[in-house]
Amino acid sequence: MFTVKQLSSIAGVTPRTLHHYDEIGLLKPSRIGDNGYRYYAEEALLRLQQILFYRELDMPLDEIRKIMGRRDFDALEALGNHREALIQKMERTKRLIVTVDNTINHLKGKNKMSDKGLFEGFSEEEQEKLAQEAEQKYDPETVRESNHKWKSYSKEKKDAILAEGKSIYVDLAAVMSKGAASKEAQKIVARWHRHMQNFWSPNDEQLLGLADLYNDDPRFRENYEKVAPNLSEFMREAVKVYVENRRSEV
Repeated sequence: MFTVKQLSSIAGVTPRTLHHYDEIGLLKPSRIGDNGYRYYAEEALLRLQQILFYRELDMPLDEIRKIMGRRDFDALEALGNHREALIQKMERTKRLIVTVDNTINHLKGKNKMSDKGLFEGFSEEEQEKLAQEAEQKYDPETVRESNHKWKSYSKEKKDAILAEGKSIYVDLAAVMSKGAASKEAQKIVARWHRHMQNFWSPNDEQLLGLADLYNDDPRFRENYEKVAPNLSEFMREAVKVYVENRRSEV
């Protein structure tokens, strides 16, 4: 049996975390002593391990509680799934490290990185898929008009537009150290706003929505992270400043 203090030390969590897990019914102690202390047996330790694996995958506590509370929950199967997910996460991290290193060298002029290497996820096929999803989430008429506009362009113009978009994100990554509100970053966001006119004319709320999408949607976020760590979050902050400045000028 382990006390809260002992278990927190072993598992690398705080006693407060264990108390919280107990309060929400996620991890109950194996028994409560006469002195009021919580004690945890091996079964509780294994359950805590499962919880921490799920947390490593950024799963909310409520969802973890629902999954582990199911009658058909299989700990051995869950461990197998955790292992596979962690391997995928590790491989993705390795790829991101390589891409970040290449991008750093690209920005320093040490080597020329291909457009595909910078933003390989944003192919025309991927755009088509995202457009179909957008039609289901947003105003279908606006999305259809945007698709029609895009399809009306020649291949040369499409390539030029995509190349400009990639250039914008690389340039934005290069000024991250100056801050989201810096003149340099704001100039690039204004350039991004003009670039969006190639597809449609988003209003201020839609600009904010796009910035949120780039940060919250794993597919977009992954491609931004290939250019620079935390670029998607930096862009969201920069777009917020840009919109606030536009509104203050009205």
